[in-house]
Amino acid sequence: MSTTYNFCAGPAMLPPAVMEKAQAELLDWNDQGVSVMELSHRSKEFIALADQSEADLRELMAIPDDYHVLFMHGGGRGQFAAVVNNFLGNNGRALYLVDGSWSSAAVDEAKKLAGESQIDTLNIVEKADGVSRVVIPSLRAIDKDYRYVHYCPNETVDGIEIFDDIDSPWPLVADMSSNIMSREIDVSRYGLIYAGAQKNIGPSGLSIVIVKDELLKLPQLPQASIMDYRVGVKYDSMFNTPPTFAWYLAAEVFKWLKADGGVAAMAKTNSEKAALLYSYIDGSSLFENRVAPENRSKMNVTFYLKDESLNDAFLTESKAAGLVALKGHRSVGGMRASIYNAMPLAGVKALVNFMQSFEAKHSG
Repeated sequence: MSTTYNFCAGPAMLPPAVMEKAQAELLDWNDQGVSVMELSHRSKEFIALADQSEADLRELMAIPDDYHVLFMHGGGRGQFAAVVNNFLGNNGRALYLVDGSWSSAAVDEAKKLAGESQIDTLNIVEKADGVSRVVIPSLRAIDKDYRYVHYCPNETVDGIEIFDDIDSPWPLVADMSSNIMSREIDVSRYGLIYAGAQKNIGPSGLSIVIVKDELLKLPQLPQASIMDYRVGVKYDSMFNTPPTFAWYLAAEVFKWLKADGGVAAMAKTNSEKAALLYSYIDGSSLFENRVAPENRSKMNVTFYLKDESLNDAFLTESKAAGLVALKGHRSVGGMRASIYNAMPLAGVKALVNFMQSFEAKHSG
């Protein structure tokens, strides 16, 4: 069978080694005679898996001891709501930095739950000559008080990533759904990090929450217990039945990352993949990227054909070449190659080779 490279933004490809192990263990996990999907989440075997997965994630991200790690339901959108309900009681206010589609969606959810008066927004993307650039003003110059500042460091739809640390006098809440563990970060700079699993962690249905203990002392809004971080801490993420198969696969991805050199090694490969693809796009007469170089995502490379009449041909021919899910998000059009941790360098090389051939065929 010919090799297929999946550039889907999410659910995204998983490491082949992890998928092969899951396939081999599907009917009999850990010599239990049953699938991990059929095993009680309260069994000693699954509890051991859960404990090890947390330990591995803590090691991979160097998570300090005063942070809790939760494995929760709801994906990223679920956390849009959970963040508001967990931290904005008693008329608290929050500041949302907007740099793309997902941070805008978080704003919409926050305003729906807390009301317009409790949510301030700050657009941090400037566009000039068709190019988007992130510009973050001094937050310390703002004469207000906030419970937290929310932002999305990697916007999958827009292909924008923020690499600089944000200097905030208030706790930072970051939606890292699409770039968690793609490069090293200092977790202690954040009050809370959350991530839907379906990009760099595992299948959809699971979300990771890393929350500093002191934030759990903030007053809450009324909410469902299943999305209450304090309940999650109290019950070790098992207030009810968690998405056990997704948790199992996440645990295997953590093992794979550790065996492959950890986050530092992954960051090096990710930089190489992104540099290769952007370098070709920048030198092309057919393709273009519309994000300033310093803000180009290393996870979601967006690009456009200057002759848009070739879009359908590009997608048809790329799929025939074993390069799938390259269509850009419906809201922005164009193309998008999502090159998360599981995407090997060989996949990006195959894409560049195809783009070169396509350009030679259709230019002139």
